[in-house]
Amino acid sequence: MSEKKSKSGFIAVIGRPNAGKSAFLNWIIGEKITMVSHKANATRKRSNVIAMYEDDKESTQLVFIDTPGLHEKERLLNIFMMEEALKAMSDAELILFLAPVHDKTDEYEKFLELNVKNIPHILLLTKADEVSKDKLFEKITQYVKYQDKYLELIPTSIKKGSDQNTILRTLSKHLPLSPHYFDSEILTTQKMKDIYKEFIRESLFDNLSKEIPYFSDVVIEKVEELSDLEKVFAQIVVETKSQKGIVIGHDGKTLRRIGQDARLLIEGLTGKKVFLKLFVVVKAGWSKDKKSLGELGYDI
Repeated sequence: MSEKKSKSGFIAVIGRPNAGKSAFLNWIIGEKITMVSHKANATRKRSNVIAMYEDDKESTQLVFIDTPGLHEKERLLNIFMMEEALKAMSDAELILFLAPVHDKTDEYEKFLELNVKNIPHILLLTKADEVSKDKLFEKITQYVKYQDKYLELIPTSIKKGSDQNTILRTLSKHLPLSPHYFDSEILTTQKMKDIYKEFIRESLFDNLSKEIPYFSDVVIEKVEELSDLEKVFAQIVVETKSQKGIVIGHDGKTLRRIGQDARLLIEGLTGKKVFLKLFVVVKAGWSKDKKSLGELGYDI
C-alpha cells in the first residue's frame, strides 16, 4: 500500500460578533477548549484549535484560528481585537466564514471588502436547524449571486443533522500538501493557564450583566499541578471600585458563583478536582490605556 499524502493548513474562522465561532470549534473537535458566550465580542485573541481528518489516501491536519468577531469600535481593546481577526485572515491558507442563517448578507459583504488578499474561503451557513427547509433554500439562494467569490457553501447545524467529518473532508480538499505542523494528539497550541483564563472570563460573561464583562479581564497568577488536584490562583481585573463591588456581590455571593462555574469548566477539561482562588483588583481605565493593555497581553 502506498503511504498517505500529508496535508496541513491554517484556517481562519471568521464572522460577526456572536456568530458562534468558538462553539463551532468546540463541536468540530468534540472538546470544550474555547470560551463560549451568548454576549457579543467575548473572544479577544487568536487561538489555534487543531483537528485531524483521515481517509484512505490523505492525512490532514486542520489548524483552525479562532478569532474575535469582525466589528467597528474605537476603544483600544476593540481595535486590538479587530487587528487579531485581520491578521488571522491574512496568515491563513483558507478562511471559513460563519454566516448565521438568520443574518442578512450585509455581514458577508463587509467580509469580502476586508479580505483584501482574496484568501480562498468557504461559506458556512450556520444554525440551519432553526429555519424550515423553504427558508433555508431561500437563504442559500440569496448567496448564489456571490458564488464566484466562495469555494463552497455548506449549510450546517452543530445541534443536529450535521457531521463533523463531512465538514473536515470538505475543508481538507482545499488545503495544500504539507507535513503536519503539530503532534496529531494536540488539540490546541494554547497553554493551559490561557485556557483557564478564558474559562474564568466565560463565567464572568455568564454571571454578570450589562457592560461589566467587557471592562474586566483575568490574570492567572499561579497554577500548582498535583497528581489529583489543580490549584489555580487568579485575579479578576476591573476598571472601577463600583465594578469590583458588583463582581464580589453581597457577602461575596457573586464571586463565589463565578468561581464555582469556572471551576466546573476547568474540571471538565482536566479531569481532576480544582481549587480555584479568585481575587478582584481595580486597574483604572485599563481597556483604554495602551500600556495597561500590553501588561495584560494585548499588544497594540
